[in-house]
Amino acid sequence: MVGFPSTNARAGSMTTTSKGDPLQELNRLPRDAVVEEFLSICSSTRWAASMADSRPFRNTAELQRKAESVWLGLGPRDWLEALTGHPRIGEQGGASEEHSRQEQASMHDASQSVRDAIAAGNREYEGRFGHVFLISAAGREPREILAEQTRRLDNSPEDELRVAADEHRRITRLRLDRLLE
Repeated sequence: MVGFPSTNARAGSMTTTSKGDPLQELNRLPRDAVVEEFLSICSSTRWAASMADSRPFRNTAELQRKAESVWLGLGPRDWLEALTGHPRIGEQGGASEEHSRQEQASMHDASQSVRDAIAAGNREYEGRFGHVFLISAAGREPREILAEQTRRLDNSPEDELRVAADEHRRITRLRLDRLLE
């Protein structure tokens, strides 16, 4: 991926200007540039720095195993930091805006009543838990997202943070796959 880092690495938009192996290009990036690229995937600075320092990766499976291992070694503070990079479901923005736009594509087709219910659910959720509602939205219909949001409001704050962290782990796996396509 000649052209790394892109001018908007934080948005996760690595660009290819030649036919190189994306993983090998990632391995060759300067540390600061690869940390920024990883931060576009996951806003935990410990996760991004650990991933950058784990290079070189021999293959995508090794990269994914390391990403999972590093994530599972983090704690609640790191998970909360990672959640700050995500926009609310149904909204745009955040450090991972480009990724989120793709992941939440089904929200564009949601009825206004479902959008309003999710927005109200976002406010209630944040009031209860103090962080954004996070769900791996790729491939899920808006009504399914709303039902899950409503169900998770019954969780304890500790349990919900673990659920959100697990959703983030799933999202990270998908984003890493897209990064290396």
